[in-house]
Amino acid sequence: MQKRVYMFDEGHKGMRQRLGGKGANLAEMTQIGLPVPYGFTVTTDACHDYYEDGKQLSSTIKEEIIQSLRKLEESTNKQLGDKEKPLFVSVRSGSVVSMPGMMDTVLNLGMNDETVEAQKALTGNGRFAYDSYRRFIQMFSNVVLGIDMYFFESHLDEIKEEKGYVNDPEMTEADWKEVVASYQEIVEKHTRQPFPQDPIEQLMLAVNAVFDSWNNKRAIIYRNLNKIPDSYGTAVNIQSMVFGNTGDDSGTGVAFTRNPSTGENLLYGEFLLNAQGEDVVAGIRTPQPIAQLESAMPEVYKQFVDVSLLLEKHYRDMQDIEFTVEQGKLYILQTRNGKRTAASAVRVAVEMAQAGILTKKEALLRVEPEQLNQLLHRRIDDNAELNQLTKGLPASPGAATGKVVFDSEEAQEFYARGEKVILIRPETTPDDIQGIIAAEAVVTSRGGMTSHAAVVARGMGKPCICGVESLKIDTPAKTFKVGDIEVRHLDTITIDGGTGAIMLGEVPMIEPKISEQFNQLLQWADEEKAIEVRANADNPEDSSKALELGAKGVGLCRTEHMFMQPDRQKLVKEMILSSTVEDRKEALEKLLPIQQEDFEGIFGVMRELPVTVRLLDPPLHEFLPDKEELIVEVTTLRLTEPQSEELKEKEFLLKKVNELAEVNPMLGHRGCRLGLIHPEIYAMQAEAIFNAAITLHKKGIQVKPEIMIPLVGHSNELKIMRQLVIETAEKVLGAANVKVEYTIGTMIEVPRAALTADQIAYEADFFSFGTNDLTQTTFGYSRDDAEGKFLQSYLEDRILPENPFRVLDNEGVGQLVEMGVKKGRAVKPSLKTGICGEHGGEENSIEFCLKTGLDYVSCSPYRVPLARLAAAQATIRNEGILTK
Repeated sequence: MQKRVYMFDEGHKGMRQRLGGKGANLAEMTQIGLPVPYGFTVTTDACHDYYEDGKQLSSTIKEEIIQSLRKLEESTNKQLGDKEKPLFVSVRSGSVVSMPGMMDTVLNLGMNDETVEAQKALTGNGRFAYDSYRRFIQMFSNVVLGIDMYFFESHLDEIKEEKGYVNDPEMTEADWKEVVASYQEIVEKHTRQPFPQDPIEQLMLAVNAVFDSWNNKRAIIYRNLNKIPDSYGTAVNIQSMVFGNTGDDSGTGVAFTRNPSTGENLLYGEFLLNAQGEDVVAGIRTPQPIAQLESAMPEVYKQFVDVSLLLEKHYRDMQDIEFTVEQGKLYILQTRNGKRTAASAVRVAVEMAQAGILTKKEALLRVEPEQLNQLLHRRIDDNAELNQLTKGLPASPGAATGKVVFDSEEAQEFYARGEKVILIRPETTPDDIQGIIAAEAVVTSRGGMTSHAAVVARGMGKPCICGVESLKIDTPAKTFKVGDIEVRHLDTITIDGGTGAIMLGEVPMIEPKISEQFNQLLQWADEEKAIEVRANADNPEDSSKALELGAKGVGLCRTEHMFMQPDRQKLVKEMILSSTVEDRKEALEKLLPIQQEDFEGIFGVMRELPVTVRLLDPPLHEFLPDKEELIVEVTTLRLTEPQSEELKEKEFLLKKVNELAEVNPMLGHRGCRLGLIHPEIYAMQAEAIFNAAITLHKKGIQVKPEIMIPLVGHSNELKIMRQLVIETAEKVLGAANVKVEYTIGTMIEVPRAALTADQIAYEADFFSFGTNDLTQTTFGYSRDDAEGKFLQSYLEDRILPENPFRVLDNEGVGQLVEMGVKKGRAVKPSLKTGICGEHGGEENSIEFCLKTGLDYVSCSPYRVPLARLAAAQATIRNEGILTK
């Protein structure tokens, strides 16, 4: 069997898949000579073995762990469980991809009733020794024995209150001895066994627990949220302990080499004197800014700055570093690429490229496309009147308004009902992950800018404020107070994660401004990408926003969306209710100038850029009243006003609704079928398009309308509709003696269209793949029903790897797209192809489109920057293999 355990000096950063991110970096830092407490890593392969062997460690792996432990003992001149020179270790998880706080950790392992006395004798500090022992009992009992942390924390709170203490450092050695004895009683009460005293037993149980935590609820949720494969597993890092809680010459901290919120090239972080690392990340005590370490420990601070610069240069990325100081000596416990906001990611990538640390291509690959959405959210209006309640630490930027809730389950319940909430907690724990996902923002009264709440919220792009010490939270009563002001459950507040301010009520917000680095990054993206990005826009306002965000045209203008305003719906209803062609044409005459005005606006914005206009597609009954409501109204009127004109009108409406009703409207009388049965509708729309083009032509603007016939499944449908558009163009343009460059194509959105694309291509100048409907018709799923009833279960049970309405299904729907492109271009090599479903704004789908040879993707305006970056990244990743 392959080696399953590696000492730190046997590995390097290239072994991430085997050692996990944390283990690989510990090995790398050891190799380059940094002060890393020595240890070893039990590999992800051992994790796989553990699950294959029925969740137990094999004798072979146990033996490797013991052999590695002996090497560690020899190196440190200490021994696990020794009564004179005891070794204590930390047992930490470490997946291939960083999952902060999602899996379990045990510190101070090796403590027992004898080694605690040995530690006291060695350090001359009994208070420190028993504080470390009670921490170990509490953490081990929770992580390994499954005893809720509440039983320990509530007991400690009772003792502190009884003795009049506020903070842990006020506790004496005698106090901690009392706590240790009480904690051991709690353990025996819950497990019916004494707390384990054998350090080897403790170690093996802790390794098991860390492997088990790979599949705890919060880890699974986090993996699903961040698309981390279940197959990775976690490594276990066993490292000799260094203690930051030995006195005021010791401490612990977490720091970033650059500001993770803004990207500013300045050391950013926090530390606590006389504390262990978990105190910082758990938010139990509010830490001090890292800059203050310079005055507290000048030599340590200077050394830490040097180490930070070295690590950033070595890894060529912003680093998140955990450190401990034990009696004046600095130790580096971990480094990893720091999680950051979108603004920080963009700034760091661009500035590192400008400084020559990264190439432009590397800089483009450093920013996750989905992050860019964070830069396009609202912020608080500078001119707004603020009823500021208090301030905390600005842990994650952005502004949000919502109703106050105090627990994660309630946050989920309100989110499911479509209501916006802000989660208020003393501090968050990894178990709050679902509540953080559901909430608009998170506020904690304890913890700092590297606490669990801050790190997780930043990763999600959610506003977060931490360390609001003035916030007195009464969780059972569901209230919090700031001074004499009480905020109750479901009251509305607004928070500004950029300043740390909390305001009462709802506050006006404005659109964000785009940074210089943002524009620079996207300019580099445009230089690299080999596929164009357009936008879905149905009005001039959306078109302007799309152009501002870098779209190179409109890939989908849904003309039915132009009729949604109440005054326009009345005219559409009149058209639908027409009994004759003449009546319908009369109604269409009223709609024509409205459509023309909209087209003029969109063309005026896009000017020479292409605009793809999809002719009317919705089921007509959608514009009519609800059938059930009409039946009730008609029944009531028949009883109360049987002779009234209103009754006649309602009966006529009901008759029309019945006539238009369909068993399955999605597969019914819509798209080109509507144009074929009622050609006057499409003729009016084509006339409006060409009239608008003429108006722009007279202003010296040469527009490029691309007229798209929807829902074609047979070449004859497109042939007839194409001729209708050509005849309308000849009539309208001929009368004005104007030439307009236009094309006619179709949306490929039913499987038959993809299968017969070679036949359809004879009649088409372009194909636009409507992957929303193509996904529905390929899978046989109604999107609304699937997402509301069974699709979530499919994803949770791994029946499907992704939601096919969010990420293009390459194996099924994707094959139809690929077939459509190949067959179409076999007939017309220059056939333009694009995609205009929601997949056009999703990075994996964009890469598929690029590799398939599509000319463009089209997405909503606010996803255009994301699509530009994703297109560039896909191009870089596929250099040398792209063909069209």
